[in-house]
Amino acid sequence: MSSVRTRAIFTLIIGMLSMLPPLAIDMYLPSFLVIAQDLAVSQEKVQTTLALFTAGFAVGPLFWGPIADSFGRKPIILIGMIGSALAAYQLTQVNTIESFYLWRLVQGFLAAAPGVAVGALMRDLFERNQFAKVLSTIMIITMVAPLLAPIVGGYMVKWFHWHSIFYFLTVMGMLCASLVMWRIPETLSNQNRAPLNLGKTLKNFGQLLSHKATLGYMLVGGATFAGMFCFLTSGSLIYIGLYDVSPEHFGYFFMLNMGVMITMTLINGRLVTKLGSEKMLRIGLGLQMLATVGLVLCAIFKPGLMPMAFFVAFFIGMNSTIVSNSSAAILDRYPQMAGTANALAGTMRFGFGSISGAILAHIPLTSERPMLLAMAFCGVMGSLAYYFLACRHQASN
Repeated sequence: MSSVRTRAIFTLIIGMLSMLPPLAIDMYLPSFLVIAQDLAVSQEKVQTTLALFTAGFAVGPLFWGPIADSFGRKPIILIGMIGSALAAYQLTQVNTIESFYLWRLVQGFLAAAPGVAVGALMRDLFERNQFAKVLSTIMIITMVAPLLAPIVGGYMVKWFHWHSIFYFLTVMGMLCASLVMWRIPETLSNQNRAPLNLGKTLKNFGQLLSHKATLGYMLVGGATFAGMFCFLTSGSLIYIGLYDVSPEHFGYFFMLNMGVMITMTLINGRLVTKLGSEKMLRIGLGLQMLATVGLVLCAIFKPGLMPMAFFVAFFIGMNSTIVSNSSAAILDRYPQMAGTANALAGTMRFGFGSISGAILAHIPLTSERPMLLAMAFCGVMGSLAYYFLACRHQASN
């Protein structure tokens, strides 16, 4: 990154790339009930499409990560961007829920490729604390997507057909692919490329998982993501279905979540180079545990929409601080296989998210209690994973 202008353009493009998975997840949340009516299925079946996207996004990194370490970052980004854009277009052509399931799974699998390669590309360029700082900046750009996506999606559903959401994702994907071709360099030199070898890849996965501190950091990221996906899976149905929030207004409650997350991301970006990524991770986990207590109290006493929305936002708002700093810890330890390490960490995050979403999708939503208790459980598991694995075994090799 030789100049401020070059770094700004790089950050903007990477931020746009990182916006697409949140757009693919959040933009169609207000349309669940409309899609269910259009395809003549229950709303629980439409909820399952979110779990399938995240399942594809979870499995994809295991495939794309080693390839990114062998063939370079840029080709993998382009394949994923173009492929996921075409899958989004196919979602506008479906007539059955089974076809919707298939293309959402494919879309998630292909969308995982840029996520893995971008993380490795950034690790090629920046050391640990600088990586966490740049990642925080990119996450601010990324957060424009979940900040606005449910609002824009709600109005698109109101004014147009729900297909318009996936047409928009198609255009955005192609635009981002063009920007990558134009300005993003290849950062993995030929001499640093690892030959693609299935046995070695499995050995690398085993090495990562057998290291207790690394496993702890991955579980921390997985748990906090799972808590967020509990809300993504059930939040719109609870707010809209149980509390009579209109679809176009649901996004404003989503903005509350993102507002807290943006604030914490800004704080993290300013303090991480002074305090270190490890201390910022502990601060994020501590604040999330306070939110966890609030969620449990809301589940027990049911104080109403606004107190619940506050603690949900408080919980979700810690996500970027926890994920960026736990990711920095993982990639700092394994720079020689950053793609593989980032892939496994991504699989852990979205795998846990997919599992939590799939479980909640099969629970009848007669109250907010299942979602709140599931989020609280994830918060507790993240803190326990950090204390018993990451924290206790940081110094080991």
